[in-house]
Amino acid sequence: MRLLHGLAKIQATFDDPNLVSRAGLVPVMALAQRAGLGDLAAEHARIGRRCGVNAQVKVPGIVAGMIGGADSIDDLDLLRHGAMPALFGGVRAPSTLGSFLRSFTWGNVLQLGKVSRVVLGELARRAPLLPGKDVLVFIDIDSQQRRVYGHKKQGAGFGHTKIQGKSLLVRGLNALVATISTPLGAPVIAATRLRGGSAASSRGAASFATEAVHTARATGCTGRLVVRMDSSFYSAAACGAARRAGAFFSVTVQMNPHVQAAIAAIGEDAWVPIKYPRAIWDDQLRRWVSDAEVAEVPYTAFASKKGGAITARLITRRVKDLNRHAEQGQDELFTLWRYHAVFTDSPFVMLQAEAHHRDHAIVEQVLADWASGPLAHLPSGSFPANAAWLTLAAIAHNLLRAAGTLASLTYAKARGATLRRDLIDVAARTARHGRGHITLHLPEGWHREQEWMNLFEAATGPPTHAT
Repeated sequence: MRLLHGLAKIQATFDDPNLVSRAGLVPVMALAQRAGLGDLAAEHARIGRRCGVNAQVKVPGIVAGMIGGADSIDDLDLLRHGAMPALFGGVRAPSTLGSFLRSFTWGNVLQLGKVSRVVLGELARRAPLLPGKDVLVFIDIDSQQRRVYGHKKQGAGFGHTKIQGKSLLVRGLNALVATISTPLGAPVIAATRLRGGSAASSRGAASFATEAVHTARATGCTGRLVVRMDSSFYSAAACGAARRAGAFFSVTVQMNPHVQAAIAAIGEDAWVPIKYPRAIWDDQLRRWVSDAEVAEVPYTAFASKKGGAITARLITRRVKDLNRHAEQGQDELFTLWRYHAVFTDSPFVMLQAEAHHRDHAIVEQVLADWASGPLAHLPSGSFPANAAWLTLAAIAHNLLRAAGTLASLTYAKARGATLRRDLIDVAARTARHGRGHITLHLPEGWHREQEWMNLFEAATGPPTHAT
């Protein structure tokens, strides 16, 4: 590939008022409008401060900026260029949107969380977001420490996070997230909660799990619900909350002496060999693992807590420990094993339950999408403003996921960056004709033309409900 003209003959100028760089925002925001995003924000987000007015246009404006790729308040200026005023009304300047975010209180953040939950339910009725939700649904809960740098960031503190497989102490804010997914569908975000950087992962996990289960039911998930959590959430409160809400739980076990004794009591004939169809990465061994052995025993956890004892299944996977001296001719006298235990009341058979829990890693895809998208920064010094930003990022994620499901089966599971590249960041020229009619002229030969038109027709055509 090469330029066909001499460099001296190529010029550039920003002077066309009829162009837009992100035409994909038209069908996505049409979908948001049909889901009632603006009306719900006006109804529920009652912000008392002076700059908190007009939530019905400011909330969709921030969400649109995030879908377009904004990861800071200044980046929201991407909504004000070319023919965008001809396509969208109520577009506000970044400074106005920043003042709006800073006017939030913690109570207003909770109100915005209700908007997010209702919008998710509406999107699920208009797009096939969660195929198979009448059979089996997974709720994954995890937390992420987002690094911040400003000395005046409210709530910033030191907490542990993994960077390139190493656990590091990082100054930041802690984001708690719950996702809903099915074996056939990519995850959507059910709930978010911002905590101080020094907060333990398990703090507030019980109420958070209850909220996530209720959101899943409100979204139309009538099948079995399994709440999956890592070892940070191994507690009687979190497991009991999932049970009381009508869901099963599956949580990675912390290797305390009681668990180690239960594993040691498993007989050798109880272990079932398994071979992974796709190898999995073992962080501690620093290598790919393709085979293991699995066994289960009944186990009563949290017996030391009055009224908190829970009896369920302890499913343990063991992997051969790597002999690091084999190359030096030092053979092993006997096999050493490393153990990974899961405490669960899953109704599925042992191998299914163990495989289901390993798929808990799907929540990391959402966190990675956020880190390369709107959550690259927590842009304000105000803690409630950052909490509102987190909730708005969840709404943007769900809207983008709904748009992908309407575009094609391939895009139903695509990463956020892929959806933005192929469906959102498409240039178009606007042309007016007739009485109030406008046509978007997009690039001829666009490699995702059919998928884009699928989304456009589904979002702007006659209303339909997902089956």
